[in-house]
Amino acid sequence: MESSKSYRYQPISVASLRRAILAALVLIGLGPQTQAEDVRSFVHPGLLHTQRDFDRMRSEVGQGHQPWTAGWQKLLANRHASPTWKPYPQAILYRGKDGNHSENYAALFNDVAAAYALALRWKISADEVFAQRAIEILNAWSASLTGIGGSSDKFLASGIYGYQLANAAEILRGYPNWSPSDFGRFQKMMLTVFYPMNHDFLVRHNGAKIDHYWANWDLANMASMLAIGVLADRRDIYNEAAEYFRHGAGNGSIKHVVWKLYDDEIGQVQESGRDQGHTMLGTFCQMAWNQGDDLYGYDGNRVLLGAEYTARYNLGRDVPYTPYINSDVTQTAISDTSRGDLRPIWELLYNHYVVLKGLRAEGVRAFAEKARVEGGGGDYGPNSGGFDQLGYGTLTFTLK
Repeated sequence: MESSKSYRYQPISVASLRRAILAALVLIGLGPQTQAEDVRSFVHPGLLHTQRDFDRMRSEVGQGHQPWTAGWQKLLANRHASPTWKPYPQAILYRGKDGNHSENYAALFNDVAAAYALALRWKISADEVFAQRAIEILNAWSASLTGIGGSSDKFLASGIYGYQLANAAEILRGYPNWSPSDFGRFQKMMLTVFYPMNHDFLVRHNGAKIDHYWANWDLANMASMLAIGVLADRRDIYNEAAEYFRHGAGNGSIKHVVWKLYDDEIGQVQESGRDQGHTMLGTFCQMAWNQGDDLYGYDGNRVLLGAEYTARYNLGRDVPYTPYINSDVTQTAISDTSRGDLRPIWELLYNHYVVLKGLRAEGVRAFAEKARVEGGGGDYGPNSGGFDQLGYGTLTFTLK
């Protein structure tokens, strides 16, 4: 043992102190004993796409291989991918009529579609003009946006546009001419404008009963939270979202999204009795996958069971249906509203489950073939629903 004369004080970091306290609590039986603190570093870029993905896209497009080249042409043809795009930032974003303000959220869903498309063009072509314009868009919003208002729909805005903005910024974070101060300001906007609303919705659900809001409300805010956690290097935020996916009380947790299993192939989706457009949302698992967490495979590939159920029905096939009942609705039959609509989500699901993991998913495969070549913002309608997914999945998710 060192004598008092030889002892020297060594500063300890907050993280080290926290780990030491956690270890002590475990030893005396007061702390969690089955789950150690997650101190992994994040992969960057590491939301919908990693650098390995971008290297594949660039190589395949450069060699003129299909279907990547067709996906690239889809991107180039979209007006949001233009290097002359002008942003239209707002100080307060309004979604939903609150009786006092005009809705202006279309400005953001168009601008973020442009930022993402331009970021893809930069990563694949290496032409910095696209990165510079994308960063101008993100800088304009981080210099202006201070809040999100409107009706309860404001929580759709905080979720959908939160995850999309984070994805565009995550692609661009490696661009050397995005100044650290501007990137830091963007991170701050995500942490002070979007994340508090994501967290509040998942905790309080706007003061409503826990099962009042459809799954897509939770899923949007979960996706934003997860993406912000990666963008801001905040493991606590990331883990909050991932834990909600596994065990959350609302309709966005996986056992509430895919709530009724029929066999080892299909599972009924919570929104199947509402319409079909809302059953085709989902990018959460891909972002987690790129950080080393297999939520795709969680609970026996439960996400795939829901995707296969949705694919089969929207391909015109019959599927079983169990009446869905919650605090507000009773739905006795599956909805045919929007049946067969195309959304740019199927390449992601097909390539992960079938190509990468080698699983059988005939409905997902068939719908991916039907939806190919996937486009992006505005290709699926001029209103907000046409922008809910960032898109371009044939280009970005097709594997060799």
